[in-house]
Amino acid sequence: MRRLIPSPPLTIALWVVWLLLNQSLHPATMLLGALLAVVVPLLTKGLRPATVRMRKPMLALRLVRLVVVDLLASALGVARALLTRRTPQIRSAFVRVPLAMRDPNGLAVLAMILCLTPGTAWAELAVDRSQLLLHVFDVHDEADLIERIKLRYETVLMEIFES
Repeated sequence: MRRLIPSPPLTIALWVVWLLLNQSLHPATMLLGALLAVVVPLLTKGLRPATVRMRKPMLALRLVRLVVVDLLASALGVARALLTRRTPQIRSAFVRVPLAMRDPNGLAVLAMILCLTPGTAWAELAVDRSQLLLHVFDVHDEADLIERIKLRYETVLMEIFES
């Protein structure tokens, strides 16, 4: 069964989304949706990273809480900078952040966190995954930013995915 349906949750989700998008429960729509829901995961199996093995789910919940707080603080900081400063006073820059984490799932979560954070954008990951290039809207202290990313996110993600 695993050969035909490598990811049952993905298959079910695709089928449900297909039905919702078509807004129909006609048998032909349901059959075509089921066919696509089985074929698409088979064709894209090689594109997905390794199976996620989360070792500390409670730590992951604490990380989610931390990220939400950081997102709100960053949004307020960016809004304050846009409303109270002139363009020359805003110091945007590209920052290179050295990485110790190599797990593709951990890196994917780090990418989501940094891309969701207002004022930051993931620009590039080195081929050997040793560092990332991050664009930051307003940089006050580059070393402090790197340390915060490593302590607040990378070390926690390494505990969750690599320990």
